[in-house]
Amino acid sequence: MKTQGLNLFIVDDNELTLAGLKNYLHQRFGDGINIFTFLTGASALEKMDKNTGIVILDYHLENENGNEVLKSIKEKNPNTEVIMFTSNEKIAVAVESFRKGANDFVIKGDKAWKRIASSVNNIITYPYRIMVKEF
Repeated sequence: MKTQGLNLFIVDDNELTLAGLKNYLHQRFGDGINIFTFLTGASALEKMDKNTGIVILDYHLENENGNEVLKSIKEKNPNTEVIMFTSNEKIAVAVESFRKGANDFVIKGDKAWKRIASSVNNIITYPYRIMVKEF
């Protein structure tokens, strides 16, 4: 019996970032995660459904505001976990993202991909950690 992997979307208007982060996460998590990439929030929203588990979302998208896309993601599927990925270091932007439902806020830089992988791992393993704690 083959199990369906987790669906993870990466939304960024930089093709190099998309390809690099997809490759990095695939190396970390293997085939257990189905990774899809999108250059716009609108194209990601078109493909989103109840099986979209995690979205890594760039705050600065061309002609789109990441927090508005985040809001639309949460309206479409409140259970989707969203990791904001940005070069914006303003606290107000981070607070707004968390208020709109982001699970994490990662600032682009040297250790950003490692932090994203850690956040994805925490999201994936959270139910198991709760079960272990309770039982």
